[in-house]
Amino acid sequence: MGIQPIIMLVLMFAIFYFLLIRPQQKRQKQVKEMHSNLQKGDRIVTIGGLHGTIDALDEGKIVLAVTDDHKLTFDRNSVREVVNED
Repeated sequence: MGIQPIIMLVLMFAIFYFLLIRPQQKRQKQVKEMHSNLQKGDRIVTIGGLHGTIDALDEGKIVLAVTDDHKLTFDRNSVREVVNED
């Protein structure tokens, strides 16, 4: 009688781990890898939806060329995705 609540608690933790915690950790790892692999010339989309090409980058910031004469500086963490057309 005393072991059933413990089994249910362990089962609930396992379900939460495999459905919520583990996928979130995998996604964070992918985003961190994507941020570390950014290169000059990559076409990206920022979190705010701005599309542009990386003109320069350092450890914490990127310079995004939006048009030929407009360049904006963003934090590297503001990149949502790389959209290079291969």
